[in-house]
Amino acid sequence: MALNEALLPKFDLEMANTRKTLERVPDEKLGWKPHEKSGTMGWLAGHVANIPNWPVMTISQDSLDVAPKGGPAPQASPPTTRKALLEAFDKNAADGRATLAKASDQQLLGPWTLLAGGQKVFTMPRIAVLRSFVMNHLIHHRAQLTVYLRLNNIPVPALYGPSADEGKF
Repeated sequence: MALNEALLPKFDLEMANTRKTLERVPDEKLGWKPHEKSGTMGWLAGHVANIPNWPVMTISQDSLDVAPKGGPAPQASPPTTRKALLEAFDKNAADGRATLAKASDQQLLGPWTLLAGGQKVFTMPRIAVLRSFVMNHLIHHRAQLTVYLRLNNIPVPALYGPSADEGKF
């Protein structure tokens, strides 16, 4: 089995769970945040919606500098509506999946480097980056988003098992 074929079922599961979560984000709560040091629900939901596109960058580039010298890091604008959020997510998930589906074992085993201000943070095989820096990162922030939902009395979807709001998957 090719490495990408082993990753695709997990990618598909996490995208389905992520979409279920993003569908719950209400327009009127995009500016809400639980603490002054926290991002808004809109910022967090936008981040969650953008991460599924990261396989494109991970597979097509050798590195990413999150704090490039001489310029700001690219920032996505937070969504202004749930509709825009879901449209961005759907496009990013489709692009990420298509890129992963075409990736060869050689590409996935090749090195990828995260930089900050030109300094190496880490270098790992792309497959490890996809599983940790991309998938685990998505799962982490999606879990934060479910806490935001709970704090606003918005039903939390069942993800890996029943939630307190949904006794089903």
